[in-house]
Amino acid sequence: MAHGRLLSLFLGASLFLGATASFVQAADTIKVGILHSLSGTMAISETALKETALMTIADINAHGGVLGKQLEPVVVDPASNWPLFAEKARQLLAQDKVAVVFGCWTSVSRKSVLPVFSELNGLLFYPVQYEGEELERNVFYTGAAPNQQAIPAVEYLMSEDGGAAKRFVLLGTDYVYPRTTNKILRAFLKSKGVADEDIMEEYTPFGHSDYQTIIAKIKKFAGAGKKTCVVSTINGDSNVPFYKELGNAGLKATDVPVVAFSVGEEELRGVDSKPLIGHLAAWNYFESLKNPENSKFIKMYKEWAKSRNLPGADSVVTNDPMEATFIGIHLWKQAVEKAKSADVDTVIAAMAGQQFNAPDGFTIQMDEKNHHLHKPVFIGEIRADGQFDVVWKTKGPIKAQPWSPFIAGNDQKKDEPDAK
Repeated sequence: MAHGRLLSLFLGASLFLGATASFVQAADTIKVGILHSLSGTMAISETALKETALMTIADINAHGGVLGKQLEPVVVDPASNWPLFAEKARQLLAQDKVAVVFGCWTSVSRKSVLPVFSELNGLLFYPVQYEGEELERNVFYTGAAPNQQAIPAVEYLMSEDGGAAKRFVLLGTDYVYPRTTNKILRAFLKSKGVADEDIMEEYTPFGHSDYQTIIAKIKKFAGAGKKTCVVSTINGDSNVPFYKELGNAGLKATDVPVVAFSVGEEELRGVDSKPLIGHLAAWNYFESLKNPENSKFIKMYKEWAKSRNLPGADSVVTNDPMEATFIGIHLWKQAVEKAKSADVDTVIAAMAGQQFNAPDGFTIQMDEKNHHLHKPVFIGEIRADGQFDVVWKTKGPIKAQPWSPFIAGNDQKKDEPDAK
C-alpha cells in the first residue's frame, strides 16, 4: 500500500514537473496575433500590413526580443468577412492566448471584434485612419482621427492653394467609416456656409467595379460652374476600377481634384498613375518623406520583401497604415518593457505618453488619456510613379479628437476611454 502511495506521489510529481517544464518552454515566447484579411476585397490593402507586422516582429527578435523573450506571431486570415473577424479574434485570445493583436482595417471589422476584446480583456492595436466616435479601453488607435486627416484635407481643398472648391462630392464604400466621416464632413461644410445642393453623396458596395455611371454623375455635378472636388472614402480593390474610370473619362485633377483617405502607395501599384497626376491623398505618412528614420524603414521593408520573395518584391512600397503598424508594435514593446510584463492591464497603463521616433520624421506620442497618437498631417499629390509630392503639412504632430465637434452631443463626451 505504501509502495502504491509512493508510486502515485512519484507519478504526480513527474506530471507536475512535466507540466511545469512545458509551461516554462511556452513562457520562453510571447505570442502576438496578426488579424488581417489576406484574401477577399481588402487583401489589396491588408496583406502589406501583415508583412509589416512580421518584419517588425522579426527585427525585434533579432535585437533580443521583449523582456528577453522572443515574439511568436500567430497569423490568421478573416478573409474580408466581417463576422469572421470576431471568430478569429476569439481564437487568437481564447485558444492561442496571444498577449496582443495587431489588426483590422475597415471600421466594420474593428466594430465586429470590439465585444470580443472587451469580454476577454484582450488588447488590439488598430493601424488605420477611421471615423472617430469611439474610445475603447482595450484598443489603441495608431491611425488618424477625423481631425488628423478628413477635416484638414477638406480645409485644404477650400483654400486658395487647394483650388478654392465650392462643390463637394462625398464618395465612399457603403459602411460605417465613409458614412460617419461624411456625416462629419457634411456638418463641417455646412458650418463653412456650403449649401446642401452643393454636396453630392454617393456610396457603392465593397468590391464594386463599375464606376461609369457615378463618374458621369460627377461630371454633370461639376458642370454647374462652381469649382468641384471629390472626397473619396472608397476602400479596398474598388479603388482600381474607380481610378481607371476617372482616367478613361478624362477627369483631370485640374478639373475635378479627388482627395482620397484610403488610397496610398500600395493601392496605386495596381493602376497606371499617369492619368491621375495631381489628384490628392491625405495621410500622416508618405514614402517620399525625406528623413533618416524613413530611409531605414523603407530599406528594411524592401529587404524583407526580397528575403520573403513577396510578389513584385522589386517594386514594393511603404504607406501610412504600414507605418502605423510599425509604430504600434514598437510602442507596445516599449510599454511591456516599462511594465515589466505583457499583462494587458499593466500594458494599457504603461502605454500613456509612450514616444517613438517615427518614419514620418517626428517624435510621435501616445496621448496620456485618449488611446490615440499625436500625428502630423500631410496632403500629397499623385506623381506619375505612384508616389506623392507633399503639397501641404502641419508644423508638427497634432492631438487626435476622437469625438468630432461637428456632431451634436460630442461636447459632452470625455476624452478618455471608459474604465472596464
